[in-house]
Amino acid sequence: MPTAPAAVPPEAVDAVRRLLAEGGAPEPLAPQAAAVLGADADDRLRSDPWLLLRVSGVRPEHADGFARALLGAECGPGDERRGRAFTLWLLEQAALAGHTALEASALTAALAQRGVPDPDAALQSTLAEGEALVFQDALDEPGAPARQRAAAPDEEDDAGGEADEERPVRVLVGLERYALAEESLADGLARLVNSVPKEDGSVEGWERAASAARGSAAELIRAVAGHGLVLHTGGEASRAEPARLVHEAHGLGLRAWAAAHNPLGRDAFAALLAPSGHPDGPAEPAAHPVATVAGLLSGAEGPGRDADGALDLDLLVVLDAPQLDVETAALLVESLPDGARLVLAGDPAVLWSVGPGRVFADLLAARVCPQIASRTPDPGPLGELVSGIGVGELPQVTAPGKEVVIVPVRDAGEAVHRTVQLVADSVPRAIGVPAGQTVVITPGHGGSAGTRALNTALKERLNPGPGRFGGFDPGDRVAYSPAPGRTLPGEVVGADAEGLHLSCAGAAVVVPRERVDGCVRHGWALTAHQAAGGRWPAAVVVLPGDAAQALSRPWVYTAFSRASRHLSVVQGVEQALPRAVAEVPARPRTTRLPALLAPQVPAAG
Repeated sequence: MPTAPAAVPPEAVDAVRRLLAEGGAPEPLAPQAAAVLGADADDRLRSDPWLLLRVSGVRPEHADGFARALLGAECGPGDERRGRAFTLWLLEQAALAGHTALEASALTAALAQRGVPDPDAALQSTLAEGEALVFQDALDEPGAPARQRAAAPDEEDDAGGEADEERPVRVLVGLERYALAEESLADGLARLVNSVPKEDGSVEGWERAASAARGSAAELIRAVAGHGLVLHTGGEASRAEPARLVHEAHGLGLRAWAAAHNPLGRDAFAALLAPSGHPDGPAEPAAHPVATVAGLLSGAEGPGRDADGALDLDLLVVLDAPQLDVETAALLVESLPDGARLVLAGDPAVLWSVGPGRVFADLLAARVCPQIASRTPDPGPLGELVSGIGVGELPQVTAPGKEVVIVPVRDAGEAVHRTVQLVADSVPRAIGVPAGQTVVITPGHGGSAGTRALNTALKERLNPGPGRFGGFDPGDRVAYSPAPGRTLPGEVVGADAEGLHLSCAGAAVVVPRERVDGCVRHGWALTAHQAAGGRWPAAVVVLPGDAAQALSRPWVYTAFSRASRHLSVVQGVEQALPRAVAEVPARPRTTRLPALLAPQVPAAG
């Protein structure tokens, strides 16, 4: 999983700060540059100024200016160091966009656009340094091996021959960390698919459990009985089916656990496992066997690990599976003991993970294991609305209880004003949902109606204060990001010399003073990615006129489906909203998982 930058000695940061000043670069970059490049960051930057591109937020033109200031006449566009740095930067940008690799031709074309005189040489230099890997993945062709990895696109294939040379392939380049994670994930998934699940329970016991269930819950139980890997798809209401599975597995003597994307999802699933929450009112499994994915992997939650270091369980149900990036998925699969069963469950219509990969979508497309599609629809006007969005339509639903309200606005200023009015007054008064149980969702952080502007306005109305600790006061709602790609909703409890004290889903968190600026934001308003995996009684989705370009069907589906009782849509994009739902699918991601699985696992038909 992504980790926070490591701490470095203060003297190393000071040395980098002096070098940045010498090169005309912003001195506040020093702590991050030192964390990324290590204790000898100043020496490394002086010998290769383009290494500054490894610092988040630095762009090629900034690194070029820094290099010119330090190198003078020695600096040129064809510098080998520049070509390597630009190659790695482009691959990092691709990873931020969700790709685990890039087509080699697309990468060299992008290098040429960035003014690299010899893109092929830049790529070969990067590969020679071992900072990226190249792959030749066979295109779909019956009977052809689907994986071949080489050190360079033009390297000879000693094990091949004339037939291999003629085999159609696509040449991909990727950063080592994501390439190795994707290969490890493919190997681990193949192990699950090809293995016989551990003989826990009995055939008769599994069949009794399935017969006692209903509909697609019964199908899920039967599939899990005989397979190491099963996929389960459906909306929010379908979570009752994995809950039934976990309950029945406990009854059969299995050590069954579930893991959710964040604490909100964990707590909601725990409620389903309670006697009053389960559709058939089962006995309560001990201690609600559900954790967050991060807590499960770190050992802070869940069953712990056995003597071999594997998770001490027989069945793992991963909820919110579309939010799994390739590295997290690889760690989960690697952590499963031999003979364990894995169920990946989620709604395929929501946004994909923040990190690289599209694990759940790739597995659904590969068809290498049973797939159980829930027949349990989300109820009411909200369920009808979200269901329509999922198939590319924006229906006008009848909402007698004001479950869905459209609030037209003319500009971003009015959007902010109406949003504050809705959260602080209209929704509590008309719907009965207090401001603390309403989430605001908007496409981005910047802009006149982004999360920053909305949170400023909401704080002023809901929890005004001087913001003595980095702009925060006790009672402020916050979004805490302990690591890239992870967001935990919380509330400020206080502050002291230790740092900012938060309560996140009931857990006490202390954020050191020096980290507050980088990982804590006000959290009345979130992006759809930050809100994924959680639900609130009410949601206000803000769509100012300048948000049209950011909209897609998965974004709208994710934002609208965060509400369980009431949805207000502050609408300034007019016809761009139905057009996005009908015409703008998820942005494609280049991944290797299907090609890696193909030679190891036969298609399920």
